[in-house]
Amino acid sequence: MHGKGPKRHQDLENVIDVITASYDGEDEINNLDSAALPNKRAVIAAFNHIMPVLYMGFYSTRSLNRTNLRYALSEHLYPAQDILVEQIDRAVRYQERMGRLRHIKPDGWSEEVVLRLFEKLPELRRILNADVRAAYDGDPAASSIEEVVFSYPSIQAISAYRVAHELYLEDVPMIPRIITENAHSQTGIDINPGAEIGESFFIDHGTGVVIGATAIIGRNVKLYQGVTLGALSVSRDEVGGRRGKKRHPTIEDDVTIYAGASIHGGETIIGKGSVIGGNVWLTKSVPPGSKIFGRPK
Repeated sequence: MHGKGPKRHQDLENVIDVITASYDGEDEINNLDSAALPNKRAVIAAFNHIMPVLYMGFYSTRSLNRTNLRYALSEHLYPAQDILVEQIDRAVRYQERMGRLRHIKPDGWSEEVVLRLFEKLPELRRILNADVRAAYDGDPAASSIEEVVFSYPSIQAISAYRVAHELYLEDVPMIPRIITENAHSQTGIDINPGAEIGESFFIDHGTGVVIGATAIIGRNVKLYQGVTLGALSVSRDEVGGRRGKKRHPTIEDDVTIYAGASIHGGETIIGKGSVIGGNVWLTKSVPPGSKIFGRPK
């Protein structure tokens, strides 16, 4: 084709000029240094290698036994290590350039973090087994453990949270949130990696559950869909920028919270063995053994 090409191409060139010019302002999203950020797809790929390590018998595409198990695990752990080391290092170096690191990380720190994460995988598998058992025991509709692992969105979300939480405890920037928000986008379950969650945790159905960054959840807790463990609305200035300041509730052991309940505030404690009914709004603590239904006075 001769000449300047179709008119649509000329029009597109004009639009590209306009979009390019929009990057000249001072808006935060105009930051071109963000190209050095971690690659979201790579982080998700690394986590997708870790999931088979946690549940190898459910993910393998070939027959497994103790003879080939080590090889099957290696097929996932080596690429997961390579990817995570690179992506954690990118996250740390970017935060360092932006002046956001509280403590400068030494050379080799990313490799040490990933190795420590992998060393904790046997313990995470034990905890996740308890979560799977809680789902099976807590849901009469579950026909088998296999069905729970294969199909329950809560297991996917909780597995992502438990891996991300270990990286959060290591003070890894960005990567933990990428992992949990990817699970959020797939399951509708939003668990911040900073939350502290005990064993035998079950989220039934799951869609719309929100668990905030400073929430603390004990053992054998069961949540239904639409439950929010949130913060009362405060600005960043009010929080003072202090990571970890308690803004979300504490849920003690053996608590059940039914669909649509909203529990807010860092000083709010739901006592052991309590039952919180559907659509309840709570901003005050309740003692152990409470049964709260309707809108409390």
